[in-house]
Amino acid sequence: MLAKFFKLSENNTTVKKEVLAGLTTFSTMAYILAVNPSILSSTGMDFHALITATALAAAIGTLVMALYARLPIGVAPGMGLNAFFAYTIVAGMGYSWQFALTAVFLEGLIFILLSMFRIREAIINSIPENLKHAISVGIGLLIALIGMANAGIIETGMRHVGEGKLGGVILKMGNITSIGPLIALIGLIVSAVLMYRKVNAALLIGILAATVIGIPLGITHLPEGHLVSLPPSLAPIAFKLQFDKIFSLDMVMILFTLLMVNLFDTVGTLIGLCNKAGLLDEKGRLPRAKQALMADAVGTTAAGLLGTSVVTAYVESASGIAAGGKTGLTAFTVAIMFLLALFFAPVFAMIPQAATAPALIIVGMLMMGSVVKIDFNDVTEAIPAFLAIVMMPYTYSIAEGIVFGMLSYVLLKVLTGQYKQISPVMYVLACLFIITFLVK
Repeated sequence: MLAKFFKLSENNTTVKKEVLAGLTTFSTMAYILAVNPSILSSTGMDFHALITATALAAAIGTLVMALYARLPIGVAPGMGLNAFFAYTIVAGMGYSWQFALTAVFLEGLIFILLSMFRIREAIINSIPENLKHAISVGIGLLIALIGMANAGIIETGMRHVGEGKLGGVILKMGNITSIGPLIALIGLIVSAVLMYRKVNAALLIGILAATVIGIPLGITHLPEGHLVSLPPSLAPIAFKLQFDKIFSLDMVMILFTLLMVNLFDTVGTLIGLCNKAGLLDEKGRLPRAKQALMADAVGTTAAGLLGTSVVTAYVESASGIAAGGKTGLTAFTVAIMFLLALFFAPVFAMIPQAATAPALIIVGMLMMGSVVKIDFNDVTEAIPAFLAIVMMPYTYSIAEGIVFGMLSYVLLKVLTGQYKQISPVMYVLACLFIITFLVK
């Protein structure tokens, strides 16, 4: 039944391969179960209830991706968007977390409408071929950066030099002989050797090996007390929407910011991951784009009701794709794991970030392969692609990379008389990007 529903034979894959890919993706996403509640609880929200809300929102969004879009991509509350929720809307603007949840809920409804009328799909199809390849490469660099930073292989070199001033370098090598980097490098070597030997679960085995090695070294902490428990109640945060200020100018600006950031985070992630998985059609278009975009729209709407921040497609899904995931069965496995995590949270929480870093580094390397498909002979194609690539890791944002790439593409094509190559959708997007910069 699974093979028929997810069309495993047509995609040249198996149940075993898809499940292992799902486990790999989940292991690289599981950190959000701890990180998201940590960030959002700074607003006064209940930490334990946030664990349940995070897991349920991720499971709902990923199930839609699995059963409706049938793509191997996990969905969960997005990093950056949760920081905007906590530190901008609540801490910065002074609104309640209930007001912020209302903004999340409204954004989800708007995204559902945009997805139903294929507006978001039109945006994806309007992106030029070279930029699509560049997005894959940029995401690869960003993923590798995240992995190395998580493991402590690289760290910030900025330091206070007096009178509030900063000095030093932006990034530098971390203490490579400390436990975190060593564990990550061991996992990296294990995974690389297994990949060379064509072992399908190479990335997952590397993560597990690094986790086990970390036990005697003190970086993997075994769970204390019960390994299984009932999920914390959602009552303190669920269905706590506040509609009395939804027509304010602040709400308009908040919604616009959430829409723009989440839109291009998701679009960039879907293009990059599906390109890597070989799922784009001969014209470079995303299959079942409407269904895929509906996943984060439904997930975000549910997130607002459950009590957590905006959900988005996760770049960490690239680890499962690299492990062989090609269909919705991979995402289905991820969704099931998020539901199980509600009862086995202590077990999943024991995997240290240093253990998942090797998977992210290897995935970054694999996604770099798309760089050979970019036309660097035409400067009006090369510069936008280059900017899209480098601005993702430099700004720590997929959305910012897409903005720089698409804006420079439109400007260069217009200024060189090649304006006919630009679609109407691209012109509209360029105007929206400029408005976004002015608003910031």
